[in-house]
Amino acid sequence: MRKWLHQNPQRTWTPLLALLWLSLLVFAAVVAGLLPQQLLSPDLLNSNAPPSTPSHWLGTDPQGQDVMAALLYGARTALLVSIPSVGIAAALGTGFGLAAGYFGDTRLRYPLAYCATVGCAFLCFALFKISFSWLLLLLLSALSVGKVLTRFQFWSHRIALPLDQLIQVCTSLLSSVPRLLLIITIAAAIEPTLLGLVLLLGFTSWTQTARLVRAEARRVRQLPYLEAAHAAGLPPLRIVWHHMLPNVMRPVITTIPLSIAAFITLETTLSFLGIGLPPEVVSWGKLLALSRLAPSSWWLLLFPALCLLATTLALRSVLAFKKR
Repeated sequence: MRKWLHQNPQRTWTPLLALLWLSLLVFAAVVAGLLPQQLLSPDLLNSNAPPSTPSHWLGTDPQGQDVMAALLYGARTALLVSIPSVGIAAALGTGFGLAAGYFGDTRLRYPLAYCATVGCAFLCFALFKISFSWLLLLLLSALSVGKVLTRFQFWSHRIALPLDQLIQVCTSLLSSVPRLLLIITIAAAIEPTLLGLVLLLGFTSWTQTARLVRAEARRVRQLPYLEAAHAAGLPPLRIVWHHMLPNVMRPVITTIPLSIAAFITLETTLSFLGIGLPPEVVSWGKLLALSRLAPSSWWLLLFPALCLLATTLALRSVLAFKKR
């Protein structure tokens, strides 16, 4: 870092300010977890109080809640939603991308009996709309029946699973629908919880990571040391975990700051629309939404918008600094 700052004196303050703001954001999230909830209790005698009011430095909202406390709790909500969502999306995208890039359409082979029985189990799940607990029991039964059928020569014949094509189809289908529209549709239909929003964002945002990892895995698969590992008879899972995974993590790590910024923006958008999070959870989006109830209270719009803008720009500056 010192070398880069010495070579780029005109850009010295940009990464430092970005790191300083992100450190303050993390500190605010930690402090908010230690503050009592009474700070957000309504105070109708001080509703829509302007900034610099005694005991309310940044003003209050239409319900009399302190804006500074709401910003601190909003920072905590933004990090609690964005960071786990990024972890889930990165894990899913890396796993699917590695599987598609390494196994392709020919390397993963299973007996015909298992493919037929498991396929019938999922077909019954789709047609009869059984619960997930019954699906698990059905899959166990299908595997047991498949093991018995493998004793026959016809059913023991191994066939290649087109894993790459299946993952590519799922990626294309999920990417064909605008992500914001898909998230809003699902979030409006389920019960609003913090965990539900994290899972929703994570399970609908892994496609870009999967494509990057798949392309990198297909490149690494052709390297000589991978061919040597195959010739040595190493099991596929060991090759993928110890030899391929460390070499495909660079694009995943590079996109993490942008992904965090995107998830914070999505969480703010959903909170502004009033979906995704329970009513008692405070966020920047809900604070922005309160500005519609009091158009003259400019601080309800200015302060959370500045926090969101500064966080997004800081994460992008960190990414630009990492590239150098």
